[in-house]
Amino acid sequence: MILKGMTWDHPRGYDPVVAASEAYFHKAGIKVEWDKRSLQAFADVPIHTLAETYDFVVLDHPHVGQISETGALLPLPAPTDASASLGGSAESYLWRGQCWAYALDTACQMAAHRPDLNTPLPTTWEQFLGDDAKQFRAVTPLLPVDAFDMFMTLVAGRGGEKMPLDPTQFVSESNGLFALNILRALYRLGPDEQVDMNPIHVLELLSGTDEFACSPCLFGYVNYARSGFRKHRVAYFDMPLCEGFSQPRAILGGAGIGISAKTAHPEEAIKFAHWITSQPIQSGVYLDNNGQPANRHTWLEQQNDPEASGFFKGGFHTIDTAWTRPREPWFLEYVDAVCAVMPDFFRKDIPAERFLATLNTLYRHHNKEN
Repeated sequence: MILKGMTWDHPRGYDPVVAASEAYFHKAGIKVEWDKRSLQAFADVPIHTLAETYDFVVLDHPHVGQISETGALLPLPAPTDASASLGGSAESYLWRGQCWAYALDTACQMAAHRPDLNTPLPTTWEQFLGDDAKQFRAVTPLLPVDAFDMFMTLVAGRGGEKMPLDPTQFVSESNGLFALNILRALYRLGPDEQVDMNPIHVLELLSGTDEFACSPCLFGYVNYARSGFRKHRVAYFDMPLCEGFSQPRAILGGAGIGISAKTAHPEEAIKFAHWITSQPIQSGVYLDNNGQPANRHTWLEQQNDPEASGFFKGGFHTIDTAWTRPREPWFLEYVDAVCAVMPDFFRKDIPAERFLATLNTLYRHHNKEN
């Protein structure tokens, strides 16, 4: 028997599922073959299109609202080990009483730095508004989707996790202006090219040059914390807090493994999905092959491993308090609309008040559930 899967094109997305599938073939005699799509396609290509061809689809949790409407994936039995969820990683794939995927990989926006450069680390976002903010030598991925994710992270960190706030505002005026002012401050501290950078671009800069010392908000990758992966090792630390608040509330990322509703072998597919997300596999072959596990038990085990503790220990508190973004069907189109105008906020120096009004106008247009 051969099953087919689609994942995303990065060593973290491809290598561990291929290695695990080889192990599964020797165990169960079932072959799982994997194709990969770009990181942008991971966010953009409709799940129902992929489900026409593949038994397994590795997906981002904001898609679950649309999935529940299209019926592209099978509703799955609930995860068997509730204690295995890291932060909201397992719950993020639950929607309207159904489980649409199992947490396979987990991530959130974290703070990263080069420990060998011995520069100060920011502890609050307000420090980036101060006269001495250059001391942090910060670079930030401000590609539109990353900038908007950071906008939501900042709002959630000020107690504004409820997004949308109400039928007319996506976020409150005070929280929205705070977030935009921090984003603009970070843009001014680094090169203009930040607007074209995703987290991988920034991690490559941090690990390959001495030009920058930290990035206060990017989706974390464990690979960069390991010796030998790049010229310099990167470590992670607790994301800065908003003054007066005790938790960072970073936006949750990662990926889940879903099963096509059109698979000819649903029972076998469900068994494989359970197996690859179980603790022994996540802590073993998956982790050993560039994987970034979603299993909480694996993260706790790895905090004692000096080879990876810079990620699993340094980023644990931030990811364990991470926040799940909206998953309603209208949300992804709203994100696309925001991303289309986000570069202008930085490069055309649009006043924060006017840009926040634009975000709320776009929200009202796209949220047809109002």
